[in-house]
Amino acid sequence: MKITKAVIPAAGLGTRVLPATKSMPKEMLPIVDKPAIQYIVEEAVRAGITDILIVTNRGKGLIEDHFDRVPELEAKLEKGGAEKEPILKEVAGIAHLANFYFVRQKETLGLGHAISRARSFVGNEPFAVLYGDDVIIGEDPACGQLIRAYEEFGKGVLGVKKVSPADIGKYSSLKVEPLHDNYFKCTDMVEKPAPDKVLSLYSILGRCVLPPEIFDIIDQTAPGAGGEIQLTDAMCTLARSKGMVAVDYTGKRYDMGNKLGILKAQVEVGLQHPELGEDFRAYLKDLSKSL
Repeated sequence: MKITKAVIPAAGLGTRVLPATKSMPKEMLPIVDKPAIQYIVEEAVRAGITDILIVTNRGKGLIEDHFDRVPELEAKLEKGGAEKEPILKEVAGIAHLANFYFVRQKETLGLGHAISRARSFVGNEPFAVLYGDDVIIGEDPACGQLIRAYEEFGKGVLGVKKVSPADIGKYSSLKVEPLHDNYFKCTDMVEKPAPDKVLSLYSILGRCVLPPEIFDIIDQTAPGAGGEIQLTDAMCTLARSKGMVAVDYTGKRYDMGNKLGILKAQVEVGLQHPELGEDFRAYLKDLSKSL
């Protein structure tokens, strides 16, 4: 079955990026001239996704507004003639990147609970999940790499990367066996493992493709780390019962829920910007002389 639906959980409180996120969703923090969530949406669209559900909560109306039309702004840009035509086309086109749907997570009960809010949207289809914290930049969209793995194996797919031994306790740890190329079989996982519970240095980072039975599993999943319903715990049940596929995807990941990750994204994406990249590179070279 062709995967055309994606869910973007964007209901987190952004506590690691306070005070900026007191009034602005972290998903709307800009990377040069686009909010982080637009990069995530564009990745999904490049991978063939046509319908996107964004899970939000109170105070995140800016996300909905961003993917809507703004007639007053468009009218003003239209009056600017040929000079403003490129930006008019870009601004108006945001609302047409995909079919957008929104649902609120009324209680912050964890990522698993947030995904459960997508049940009626997904129906009986496999679907992609793109974490709202994670921007992944690359020629081949990470989401698309996972979708191809699902098409090959017919099992849930995890987007993974190796993390350092010092950091693995902050993430998940997976039990993996090589399949071929950058594909692995995953049969177990643990969220935020203690040092003696680490299964490997491979961790789920930002992307997965899930079968619809994940919703019934989430319903039976007890609160885990942090007292929240963890999506990792539900996927662990799936991995142990049916097995999953882990894909060490290509692309550079930026953690937009982390202050240093935001700074890295600004600099590295800015260096590649077609309009500003050359001048920004010259500025950084000059600045580096005083560091």
